Amino acid sequence: MDQLRLNILGCGSATPSLRHMPSCQVLEHRRRLFMIDCGEGAQLQMMRMHLKMNRLNDIFISHLHGDHFLGLPGLLSTMALHEKGHAVTVHTFERGAELLKSMLDFIIGDTPFDLRFNIIDPTRRQTLIDDKSLTVTSFPLYHRVPAVGFIFAEKPKLRHIDGEMARFHGVPPYEMESIRRGADFVKPDGEVIPNAMLTTDASPSASYAYCTDTMFDRRVVASVRGVDTIFHDCTYGDESAHLAAPRGHSTARQAAEIARRAGAKRLILGHFSKRYGAEEELDLARQAAEEFSGEIILANEGLKLDL
Repeated sequence: MDQLRLNILGCGSATPSLRHMPSCQVLEHRRRLFMIDCGEGAQLQMMRMHLKMNRLNDIFISHLHGDHFLGLPGLLSTMALHEKGHAVTVHTFERGAELLKSMLDFIIGDTPFDLRFNIIDPTRRQTLIDDKSLTVTSFPLYHRVPAVGFIFAEKPKLRHIDGEMARFHGVPPYEMESIRRGADFVKPDGEVIPNAMLTTDASPSASYAYCTDTMFDRRVVASVRGVDTIFHDCTYGDESAHLAAPRGHSTARQAAEIARRAGAKRLILGHFSKRYGAEEELDLARQAAEEFSGEIILANEGLKLDL
């Protein structure tokens, strides 16, 4: 899979409900899985959504409240039982690494896979992954405890070869990579075939920001400006706006204002309070639509979305 695909495993808030699971998402990119937060039940949701644990190599924890973290010991225990052989990196705060090491020492002992920790500094923007196709960065959020959001950004993709034109001009296979990168083709007789005759435009690169458990703060706008798709905390509707900031959360309307100011194309609303049923969540979307003219999606367990 070349594109980014988002899988929603859980989109509820702290108090358990029969409607929503605790926070957890999985991004798919080029056969790799990236988990964002890991609430209780995450491993069962992975099975239900046919997401293979042996493709999971990176887990990102936004903060250390239980509904974002407590599924991790169980998930890693199951992976240990299956003797997963690859390295697994947990991106978390120093305190999170300490807690997880202590729990796993007691529950598992030595893991049969290489378990690594990448320590996040919640006070600054930080690059967590930077490979040939994808960059993952963290940035501060504004909750009751230290918290971060994450941006997943594809790097510019290569141009597409026009097979018919390449055959017509006799382009050898070993030249294809450089032509996809934008080079012209020089024939043996010295004739130069411009790249534009041999290729078509590259597929657009996608970007995704995960902003959960944060009060409304315009500093988030600066952090996510230019991102295509934003997932944002919308724990409350307008009628409970007075509860949002004191509890470190946002309303749907505030989430929409962040998306509008950041220039996003799509807003995904999630981290719903257990007080809301299906109709009330539709009201949240309507409130957001009064502030944001782009596409608005209500998160739900089992949702798969190509970004």
